[in-house]
Amino acid sequence: MKYFHSLLSVTLLALILLSACDSESPVTVESIPIFSTSEISGGETTVFDASSHAFSIPAPNLSTAALAKHLEGDVEFEAVFVTAPAVVNPGLGPIYNNVSCINCHSRDGRGRPPGANEGLVSLLFRLSLPKMEDSGVGKPPTPVPGFGTQLNNRSIVNATPEGKVKIDYTEQTLTTADGTRVHLRHPNYTLTETYQQLPENIEVSPRVAPAVFGLGLLEAIPEEAILAYADEADVDGDGISGKPNYVWDVVKQRYTLGRFGWKANQPTLLQQVAAAYNDDMGITTSLFQTENSAGQPQLTEHSAVPEVSDEILDVVTFYVQTLAVPARRDVDNPQVKHGEQLFAKAQCASCHVPTFRTGVLAGVPSVSNQTIHPYTDLLLHDMGPGLADNRPDFHASGSEWRTPPLWGIGLVQRVNGHTNFLHDGRARNLMEAILWHGGEAEVSRQAVEQMSKAERDALIVFLESL
Repeated sequence: MKYFHSLLSVTLLALILLSACDSESPVTVESIPIFSTSEISGGETTVFDASSHAFSIPAPNLSTAALAKHLEGDVEFEAVFVTAPAVVNPGLGPIYNNVSCINCHSRDGRGRPPGANEGLVSLLFRLSLPKMEDSGVGKPPTPVPGFGTQLNNRSIVNATPEGKVKIDYTEQTLTTADGTRVHLRHPNYTLTETYQQLPENIEVSPRVAPAVFGLGLLEAIPEEAILAYADEADVDGDGISGKPNYVWDVVKQRYTLGRFGWKANQPTLLQQVAAAYNDDMGITTSLFQTENSAGQPQLTEHSAVPEVSDEILDVVTFYVQTLAVPARRDVDNPQVKHGEQLFAKAQCASCHVPTFRTGVLAGVPSVSNQTIHPYTDLLLHDMGPGLADNRPDFHASGSEWRTPPLWGIGLVQRVNGHTNFLHDGRARNLMEAILWHGGEAEVSRQAVEQMSKAERDALIVFLESL
């Protein structure tokens, strides 16, 4: 019952939800006229729930059959894998980071770095070697022999984890124009207890688990709509040069536009889900049939058949495609409106694009033809040396990151119990996250530094309304 709990929390929308369940036709936002369009963040997939379950509610415009498929995917998303042989959910490992999807994406929300004396739960580390000069820009990261492209810090019995990570922080202080001191922390990572020696020139990139709601809407945005914001050569001279990442699509067997992941290194949600099964849990699928431990001298036995069926892969993908988007809150608050004006004036909306219109996503009518407000352009931007991981990923350089969507950001504390932001969770609140921006966002960061405290407060209140 997570779904039934969620239904209880959206009692005001019961008639809408029930009508959607009893019909193949999507429900329109006109059926809820008491709300302004600026609140309808996810179009007809929007729900008006600001509780701790806000990220885990099925889209209210799902048909009866689609809702059943979503709920089936929900069960599989929460399934805990175990060591084979087993009757239920076998195939874990032999090396892995976690045992289920939900363990990383708690309540379908945002992960965080570990606290003192905590192990890695929703933070993982990508690994690679520097690309050879003749490998060319746009190629995938080079695997580390014996480790692959991700550090697996856990293992089943009779296997050895690839290693552990020690994290400590260096504090630095930034002083705004009005004299306010903001403390920023810079993470330092040390790989320890590796099962075999690592090369000295290894590239390491930390990644916290992102929220998974609203992803089907992002997948449904037409490619041309995304590319309309690309300006790699900064022809218009505004200092913003959004760049698309083109990545390998294992189904189409060609390079296509990347949309998902911190560096937009996955083209579709199907591939994103299959890659997570493989990289994070050591689970093979028809898309990725090789164990993540392949090539390790300590492990020689591998599964000959996919450990997760295409049917399960399909319903889990559908689940993340059809999670609802929580509505905005307090949109008529004068402080929120002022903060929105400051957001635009500081050019934040140049990358965090407020509005898109989705196209048609085959098999997912609930996310098709929707006006949405995700606050992202899904493009790569150079964020400067402060946030650089120095690990290229296809066309993404070591200092480029995909613009993360901002919808729901004001509910992270309520849903996930923390306010850690950015790709590695270093920022402890939204203001720290803003002041870490550099590179193409340097002008925006400086604009925020020059604001008065009242203006910065208004900016944060606006972000918390999303």
